Amino acid sequence: MKKDFDLWNTIKRRLHENEAQKLYHTREIWWCSLGTNIGFEQDGEGAEYQRPVLILKGLSKNTCLVIPLTTSSLKHPMRIPIGVVGKKDAAAIISQMRVVDTRRLIDKVEVLDKNIFETIRKAVKDML
Repeated sequence: MKKDFDLWNTIKRRLHENEAQKLYHTREIWWCSLGTNIGFEQDGEGAEYQRPVLILKGLSKNTCLVIPLTTSSLKHPMRIPIGVVGKKDAAAIISQMRVVDTRRLIDKVEVLDKNIFETIRKAVKDML
């Protein structure tokens, strides 16, 4: 699959220049500009290279640990079903968690149920 790294770099520069602070909290699901990444790393999609992510942990006012979400029905121990997000069944891809700058966060979607969030946190701890 051919990837357009040059277009992503243009969008990334624009995101970097955005100084607006995003107020986020653990358990929230946000649209996030993840970009075009190397190999099998989870990419964003669409014109802005976005994908929904779950905020696993806040690290500072500028960074947070996120888990990308997918609507793929592929069963895998590293994909934890979380229910319906944006009218589609979704799963958290815990193997793809990463730290992002909050300037990548675009729009808050919803807050994940506490019990489902605890299931994901436990799966992440068990993975390490």
